[in-house]
Amino acid sequence: MANLKEVKTRITSVVSTQQITKAMKMVAAAKLRRSQERIIQMRPYAEKLNGILQNITSGNDDGFENVFGTQREVQKVLLVVVTSDRGLCGAFNSNVFKRTLKLIEDQYSTQHQNGNLTIMPVGKKSIEYFTKRNYPTTSSHSDLFGRLSFDNVKIAAEEAMQGFLEGNYDRVDIVYNEFKNVATQILNVEQFLPVAPVEVDADSSAGNSDYIYEPSVRFIVEDLIPKSLKIQFYKALLESNASENGARMTAMDKATENAGELLKELRLTYNRTRQAAITKEILEIVGGAEALGS
Repeated sequence: MANLKEVKTRITSVVSTQQITKAMKMVAAAKLRRSQERIIQMRPYAEKLNGILQNITSGNDDGFENVFGTQREVQKVLLVVVTSDRGLCGAFNSNVFKRTLKLIEDQYSTQHQNGNLTIMPVGKKSIEYFTKRNYPTTSSHSDLFGRLSFDNVKIAAEEAMQGFLEGNYDRVDIVYNEFKNVATQILNVEQFLPVAPVEVDADSSAGNSDYIYEPSVRFIVEDLIPKSLKIQFYKALLESNASENGARMTAMDKATENAGELLKELRLTYNRTRQAAITKEILEIVGGAEALGS
């Protein structure tokens, strides 16, 4: 049977761990509330902007080319893999890595074998994972979530966009967790570049909106498309940030519950061990008294 001192030490350790996980759950809950509000506010704006962009690009007849929509044979690929900066968030990061490896195996194995697949890691965990496995990577972006803002994120987006324009990449995909609720994150692989061609239903009024363009359609689209792409990139990071806080809150809640269950077992073991020790001492005293009496 376990030593009383060892069991007591384990109880103290588990109590300390439980206090830490409970505090981390509360911090994650506070961060989740803020990040959830940000993504809820961003979604309608991003969807409306994309809707306007679709209406304009599907109905323009100026004959100019959307440079970000150029379809090329996919020989060079950039994967933007978004993870967290810190751990203790359950399977949040490992699911992203598994999905990325499956994507490479199923869709980009030829490009990977030819050395034409590059990773843009966003988040410290992503940097550590792909650097350790010797994947070709671009400049790392490990401090975005500490100061998550559009101005900081657009630098990474512009890097991917410039690489596409210069022909360094023929396709850019973003792998990230989309926020659904506290306990659920949806893994997304989103085509970032080239901009997917818009399919407009002839019977739908979506592509028939009447706009007055000032100064011109060309000017508006050339300004709107880069801005829309940066917002799309920013939205992916907001989704991932909210998902991370939800995953961490759930993981810490589960860890706190597990610590409670473990404490019950340890305290039961402690009481049984203590009772056994007391019984043993009583038996020794009774045995000694009988020996003296005889």
